[in-house]
Amino acid sequence: MTELFVLAEHRQGEIRDVTFELLTKGKELAKKTSTDLTAIVLGHNAGNHAKRLADHAKRVLVIEDPRLENFNSEAYQMVLSQLISQRKPSLTLMGHTAFGVDLAPSLATELNLPLATDCVDLDFEGETLTVIRQVYGGKVNVKARVRKSEGYIVTIRPATFETEEGTPLGGKIVTIESPLSEDIEYKRFIEYVQPPAGEVDITAADSLIGIGRGIKDADNMPMMEELAATLGGVLVCSRPIVDKEWLPADRQVGTSGKTVKPKLYIAVGISGAFQHLTGMKNSDLIIAINKDPKAPIFRVADYGVVEDLFKIVPSLKSKISEAREAHT
Repeated sequence: MTELFVLAEHRQGEIRDVTFELLTKGKELAKKTSTDLTAIVLGHNAGNHAKRLADHAKRVLVIEDPRLENFNSEAYQMVLSQLISQRKPSLTLMGHTAFGVDLAPSLATELNLPLATDCVDLDFEGETLTVIRQVYGGKVNVKARVRKSEGYIVTIRPATFETEEGTPLGGKIVTIESPLSEDIEYKRFIEYVQPPAGEVDITAADSLIGIGRGIKDADNMPMMEELAATLGGVLVCSRPIVDKEWLPADRQVGTSGKTVKPKLYIAVGISGAFQHLTGMKNSDLIIAINKDPKAPIFRVADYGVVEDLFKIVPSLKSKISEAREAHT
């Protein structure tokens, strides 16, 4: 084994968090297998990306090309298939995002490499790659051995691993000439469409207030919206709230919704079914409010309040407002 690749994902000039999560796991695997951790960044004027990635990898390979400024799976595949064929990394990691889901299967098929998708962990046991995937809606973790190969491609679920800064590695930045010779007319980037006004990307929010069936009635939604507004956070939910159409599906957290990792997650009236816990358990700080002391949500919470939410939420909102006023 010589190299372990992590493909950087960037959008609108920003490297996505999943990239640093993968580099953290990649560093662990590289150390175990005596492999060099190499970050790959494809783009245009990507010098700042490369400098930032150099703190997290031993080597950064940069492929500059105007046709790589925005993600195009066809262009990425043309570049990566050549790069992987030449350098033969033991493993190529990318996020299980719209980016990775579009790219990884086709790339693996072209290179005839084993592919494991939507993994929540992986490891090398000797020269055998093992991966952990969730099945039955997250009820069961399955450990699978991947057929032996000189290389593998794996996509990792976002927010699975904690990002560790550590000591900057000062990786060497190497610029490689782009192999693209002509424009790809049959598949091209047109524009980036922002979410409609009023909608938010809950995966990017620092503070989330999660609500569940414990709020009982739609008439109590304004109270929860006021709490979120007072805190400067975003209101999200478990599956029952979406089923009742009290919040849209893009606000759902869990295996059938989105995986989030905010700085603060307040779970209000959420019992904590495994489907929901899977989507938020890696939040930096979790506060749970539930009148059932045996609710599963308390297993992952850093702080828990065993009390009727209708007593706690108004008081919490009032205290937050007082604290804000005191600092203005």
